[in-house]
Amino acid sequence: MEEDSLLAVLTALADPARWRLVGLLAEQPRSVGVLAHLADARQPQTTKHLQTLERAGVVTSRRTGQRRIYALRPGPLRDLAAALGRLADVGDRATGPGATFERYGLGADAEQLAAKAQGWADGRSFRFHRPLTGRPELVWRHLAETDLLARWWTPDDLRVSELVFEARPGGRIVQEYRDAEDADGSDRVAGRAEGVVDDARPGEHLAYRLSPLLPDDSLAFTAHVDMDLRPTATGTDLDVHWRITDSAVDAAEFVAGIEIGFGQSLDKLAAALTEEPDTAGDTTDHTLDSTEPRSRT
Repeated sequence: MEEDSLLAVLTALADPARWRLVGLLAEQPRSVGVLAHLADARQPQTTKHLQTLERAGVVTSRRTGQRRIYALRPGPLRDLAAALGRLADVGDRATGPGATFERYGLGADAEQLAAKAQGWADGRSFRFHRPLTGRPELVWRHLAETDLLARWWTPDDLRVSELVFEARPGGRIVQEYRDAEDADGSDRVAGRAEGVVDDARPGEHLAYRLSPLLPDDSLAFTAHVDMDLRPTATGTDLDVHWRITDSAVDAAEFVAGIEIGFGQSLDKLAAALTEEPDTAGDTTDHTLDSTEPRSRT
């Protein structure tokens, strides 16, 4: 069944009066007068509703003597039910975006109950581990160069819209992100974070502090992030440790999203490295040392 036809059926059924008529016709074919009586409605209104249902293909009619008899056409209802079932199945996938959103919602509710005073989440830590394809030099480029960093440094439903990352001690960090489907930047900025690099040893260790901003531009919390790279026979092991300080009461939703969001980002990093040729033997100095963002909407 074509999408336009499905929408026509759905629109026709959306009116409570027409839904009542469909229920009556599901029992048996009936005349306009009988339907009006059973639905406790005026006959002209009932006729208009039936004509709408007929145009949508939900009912059919036949004149018999002085009466017009209407009957239900079950096929369009079954088609609509099947289409709605498919939508429900997509949304109900155990590992899909809907399930992730529900899991985040449960976490956010729990964190909001815990957020009673300033500093409520201080000392909270998160650890991540990813075995990555590519030697440490290649992985480092994806951690330190803004054009490569922008490809993975947001969860699945977001995209980087402004990025500054100066991969040197004291270097500035700015990360602004928008909805991934907001291609033209017309929607509101989804979030912004600012920070500073504490340590940068190419191919070995990266440490920085990063603070997401609340809507009033105050700090939600400060994340102290340490990344360690170790060469392996198949590529690089990346270990990441997050530690929270300076947590504000209003930071509950941010904290709830760390494990899911950063985990998704690291999965995107792993996928990007799988597709990236390992050019670690290249002698070009790729370390970013600029105060201007190289990726900006």
